[in-house]
Amino acid sequence: MARGNGLLNPHPCGALAGLSASDAVITLTHEVKTLQMAGKMVSTLFLDIKGGFDNVNPSTLCSMLRAKGVNQYLVSWTKSFLSGRSCRLLFQGSPKLFAPVAVGTPQGSPVSPLLFVIYVSRLHSDIPLGLSLSYVDDFGLTVSSTSSRQNIQILQTQYARPKARGARLGVWFSVPKTVLIHTRTNSDRSPISNFPIHLDGSVFPPKGEVRLLGYWFIPWISTTPHFVKTLTKAQATFVAVKRLSLPGIALPHFLCHRLASSLLFPILSYGADAFVPTIPMNRKLSAFWYKVQRWTTNCFMSTPTDILAIEACLPQLHLLLRYKRRPAHLRALCSPPEINPAAARLPPSVQTPSLHR
Repeated sequence: MARGNGLLNPHPCGALAGLSASDAVITLTHEVKTLQMAGKMVSTLFLDIKGGFDNVNPSTLCSMLRAKGVNQYLVSWTKSFLSGRSCRLLFQGSPKLFAPVAVGTPQGSPVSPLLFVIYVSRLHSDIPLGLSLSYVDDFGLTVSSTSSRQNIQILQTQYARPKARGARLGVWFSVPKTVLIHTRTNSDRSPISNFPIHLDGSVFPPKGEVRLLGYWFIPWISTTPHFVKTLTKAQATFVAVKRLSLPGIALPHFLCHRLASSLLFPILSYGADAFVPTIPMNRKLSAFWYKVQRWTTNCFMSTPTDILAIEACLPQLHLLLRYKRRPAHLRALCSPPEINPAAARLPPSVQTPSLHR
């Protein structure tokens, strides 16, 4: 209904069926590399809406629904859902009286994220040789030109548009969470750009690392720093898990297997649906996974890795990572391009199911 009535912009990737964080990351990575192949300098400004769900105005949202031709009963239901609410603070010595709440959507309700995405859909705008992408309350403005200095000027102009539109809606961007990054290719031999951006009286220098939805980006768009962080977290968790057993008494094998598959592997492989580790990084990840398999089976150090995987009932890591990437690839192949921005960037030569395209 929301898509049919034109309530959604094609570039939001969160709180919508058939989309996930990996679609946003794949879209952003593809757009950056495509612009770099064209010889452009690419810069991205990451923004975060301050307060988010707490700033949705029911009257403004209902007016937006009416303007798009939504049935009156749905407009009335939305107004009833967002109106007549109250809240109180809970802490020692706090008053027990409830205060009325005039704006905001109740967090925890499955419909609140969708209403918020509809509410902020006007913040998107078309960027020539660039991209405006969002995931719920996280926005990214990507621009390109012949220099980083020119990118700063373009970003300042592009930032003014969602800022003005957001002010009319009663939403603002959080200053502490604003991040700038200048991307570059591995073959670029020019000096690293340190041009900052000035927004709302604050100066934001470019960062060497940026975290977007749990995925780590660096100016060279390499996946190694991301998997270094996931490996470090998995190793620290593995040390803590091994302390669960008493000295001299190992955990039962089925508990070790459950911890390995449900705790260690998700930490180690986070982001593998959008990022592919390099060959050296894949060796490091596999070496850690062999330790997990050996801990699960309590086998000798001389046990071959192929037999170790069978005994532990834990497949080799490269097979698990390939299986984890498959749903993201199938989602991009089977999604209509007007719904999934990653699917819209598939080349025409890629064969997709005609039923969905």
